Amino acid sequence: MSTATQEAANAAEFSTGENFEDLLNETLGEADTFEGQVVKGTIIAIDSDVVVVDVGLKSEGRVPLKEFETPAEKASPSIGDRIDIFVERFEDKDGIVRLSREKARREEAWAELELALKKGERVNGVIFGRVKGGFIVDLAGAVAFLPGSQVDIRPVRDISPLMGSPQPFQILKMDRARNNIVVSRRAVLEETRAEARTELISNLSEGQVLEGVVKNITDYGAFVDLGGVDGLLHVTDIAWRRINHPSEALQVGQTVKVQVIRFNSDTQRISLGMKQLEDDPWQGVEAKFPVNAKFTGRVTNITDYGAFVELEAGVEGLVHVSEMSWTKKNAHPGKLVSTSQEVEVMVLDVDSDKRRISLGLKQCQANPWQAFAEQYPVGAEVEGEIKNITEFGLFVGLPGEIDGMAHLSDLSWEKAGEEALKDYEKGTSVKAKVLDIDVEKERISLGIKQLSDDPFESGIDNLKKGSVVTCTVTAVTNTGIEVQVGEGLTGFIRRAELSRDRSEQRPDRFAADEKVDAKITQIDTASRKLTLSIKQLEVEQEKQAMSEYGSSSSGASLGDILGAAIEEKRAASDEANGAGADQDEAEKKE
Repeated sequence: MSTATQEAANAAEFSTGENFEDLLNETLGEADTFEGQVVKGTIIAIDSDVVVVDVGLKSEGRVPLKEFETPAEKASPSIGDRIDIFVERFEDKDGIVRLSREKARREEAWAELELALKKGERVNGVIFGRVKGGFIVDLAGAVAFLPGSQVDIRPVRDISPLMGSPQPFQILKMDRARNNIVVSRRAVLEETRAEARTELISNLSEGQVLEGVVKNITDYGAFVDLGGVDGLLHVTDIAWRRINHPSEALQVGQTVKVQVIRFNSDTQRISLGMKQLEDDPWQGVEAKFPVNAKFTGRVTNITDYGAFVELEAGVEGLVHVSEMSWTKKNAHPGKLVSTSQEVEVMVLDVDSDKRRISLGLKQCQANPWQAFAEQYPVGAEVEGEIKNITEFGLFVGLPGEIDGMAHLSDLSWEKAGEEALKDYEKGTSVKAKVLDIDVEKERISLGIKQLSDDPFESGIDNLKKGSVVTCTVTAVTNTGIEVQVGEGLTGFIRRAELSRDRSEQRPDRFAADEKVDAKITQIDTASRKLTLSIKQLEVEQEKQAMSEYGSSSSGASLGDILGAAIEEKRAASDEANGAGADQDEAEKKE
């Protein structure tokens, strides 16, 4: 080979070598740019759980089938599909290209999410897992964190219905270096709610019927979400019937139909009602529940002043404590009836304007005073236990759980009231006579002394004013002496009437149990006392002596006449006493 030929061959070989190096460097350089990039690839085969993808390199890459799945849909790749794929490594030690479909989706998603965050737009995602403090959301390949407080406007007890279904979210924060995304579903709801609230309030009017969801329940009512705005449904506007607590008729999350009762556009406060959508049960209540008619109702509430009885749904009447029992006046209503008890009541009064019905419970039972009057008329004798002793008389228990009273003045004929009270003890049984019955005032008057004859009435039958009686001194006072006439008559002789002789008008010259003759000057049936006079008796005796001895003893002095009269009277008395002694002696001998 010639020298020229050899040089040409060497030049050609050098040129070929230089071109191969350039080609190799170019190829390797391009290969370097593949790593960490998202490229287009074609699915050329699906083998079991692996997908083979051609990305234009010397060898194909293999991607796990599960990376084609998303929380929203299952994997469904097909041969020939052109897909975005992420090149993790050009060739590993085994000469295989490492590819990732998941990272490709993530890179693509991050780019779109960053753009959405910049524009303030919402993004769609799927809640697919739960972690401490919140939930995991798939944002088309990118994984975001949803705090528990950002799930809804109000706390959600069960999030199961939200999981697995697409939801709109608002991006709160993104940090690509830390692979951290925080989203909020609540922000989207609040924004939507604000739009709905504005539209709802602008069209709201009193009397409007709306549908809402019970949001919260309190002691005084329930808050209903009308779709962006809340209204208060007061407990008294839930139903016509009595409801003690809203939870008896409502529960959180329940859909209800309500009517706007009041709406204040300035404060945007909305008052709602449910019962207003039903007929008012108080219409025509006077015809349904006439006065004096009896009905059966249910006790709904008990207070210190009475009990409320439901006659029908939404119509209640009050049984005042004074109308609950004939005899138990001071008992608390809770001791006479119980809540939910069925009772028979009588309508006493109806006021449809004030929506009030007065009821009576005792009117459906026999009046014990009326029953007593029928069984024990005035003049009948009864027996009962002494329930109480007061300063004005005795209270005696009678049949029918009622009491009668025996006044002080009706305890004894002989003893004064306070002295007569000492003869009685609480809990003992006594007999008495019925003196008077007042059914309306619920009073029964009794008398104990009336069981026996009045000694005063029987004692004065043979007495009259001017009669001369022999009485016994019972007490000596400064103003006179008290005496007893017969068995049950009492009298009084004033100091000035003790003697015609002024020097003898001294009460202390008399002693208890001493017998004296006196003349009755007054009979007082009201005070049941006699007024007597020794003085008038002496004057009368003097006149009689003058008339008897004055004519036969001419020239005799007044002293002689009186002395003779007294002596004659004394002799007659001695003769009578002697005759009585002889009769006693004769009776003894027999």
